[in-house]
Amino acid sequence: MPEPTLPAPRTADPMEAPPARWAILGTGNIAHSFTRALRHGTRQEVVAVGSRSPERAQEFADEFGLGTAYGSYEDLVADPSVDVVYIASPHSEHRDHALLAIEAGKAVLVEKAFTRNASEAVEVLEAATRRGVFAMEAMWMRFLPHTDVVRQAVESGLLGEVLTVMADHGQALYPDGPERLAAPHLAGGSLLDLGVYPLSFASMVLGPFATVTAVGSLTEEGVDAQLGITVTTDGDALGLVGSSMVTKTPTTAAVAGTSARLEIDGDFYSPQRVRLLARDGRVLDSYEPEVREHGFRYEAAEVARCLHDGMLESALMPHAETLRVMQAMDQVRRQVGVRYPGE
Repeated sequence: MPEPTLPAPRTADPMEAPPARWAILGTGNIAHSFTRALRHGTRQEVVAVGSRSPERAQEFADEFGLGTAYGSYEDLVADPSVDVVYIASPHSEHRDHALLAIEAGKAVLVEKAFTRNASEAVEVLEAATRRGVFAMEAMWMRFLPHTDVVRQAVESGLLGEVLTVMADHGQALYPDGPERLAAPHLAGGSLLDLGVYPLSFASMVLGPFATVTAVGSLTEEGVDAQLGITVTTDGDALGLVGSSMVTKTPTTAAVAGTSARLEIDGDFYSPQRVRLLARDGRVLDSYEPEVREHGFRYEAAEVARCLHDGMLESALMPHAETLRVMQAMDQVRRQVGVRYPGE
C-alpha cells in the first residue's frame, strides 16, 4: 500500500478575485503591510486612506500613490467610491470604527483580534447583518495555501482521529516594543495581538471548545505578558497553546492524530512548510509554499469574492468562528485577571 501524501492546496490565485475598491482606516505598520500586499499579486484597488491626523493620512497616501487622504474616519467611510473598509486601528477602537463603516453601508474587514471582547463582536456582527453588509475578521492565516493543506488533511482523516493540537506565538515586544501593547485602555497584552493566532488555529482544527483553562503572568500595567492555555473538546481532543510578548518562542504548530501528524514550521501563521510524519517520526511528505511574501493578499481576495457573490460572511472565517475565539479569549482574560477599562 502506498504511503499517504499531503493534498495540494485548493487556494485560488488572488489575482483571479474580482477587483474591489478599498479604504484603509488607520496608518500603522499593519496597514502598510496590507496595502503593499494588495499592490502585489491582486487586482484590488486602494482608493482612500483615513487617519485622525491629516498629516499621517497624507503621508500614507503619498507613499502608496493614493488619490484621497482623509483627516477623519467619518469622511473616509462616507466616500461613495469605497466598497470595503479595512480597519487597522488599535483593538480598543475596532468596535466603534467597524460600526461607523457599517452604518455608512460599507463592508468591513476588521483586523484580528476582531474586537476587545465577545459582546463587542456580537454588536458589530449583528449590525452588519441588519445593514446587509459583509463583515469578516482579518485572520489572514485562515486563507493561506498551507492552511488549506492542514484543513484538508484533518477533514479527510489522513491523520486518523485528531487528539492533540500544539501552537505557540511569542515575540519580544515588551517593554521596548509598541506602546499600545502595554496599555490596558488600548486592549494591550499578548493575547489579542499574538495569542489569537494559536487559539484560532486550535479552533479551526478541533472545532468548539468544551473547556478553556489558562495561567499567565501580568505586566506592571496589568495586561498579560505570557499565557499558557489548554482547551478541550467534548471528545478526547486537547489543545495546548501559548502566547508571550516578552520573549521569542518557536512559533510552530503541530496537529497529532492516531495515524500521523502534521508539523508546521515557524512562523506557522504565515506561508510556511507543512510536513506529514508517520507515527514513528518518518517524514512521509511535505508541502512548500510557492510564494511566502504578501500573505495578506489571500484574505483580501476572499473579501472581494464574497462581495462579488453578495455574501455577508465568509465560509472560511464565518461569524460564528470569530465569536467562538473571542469567547475563549474572554475566558482566558477572566482567569488570569486582565480587564480593560470600560468593560
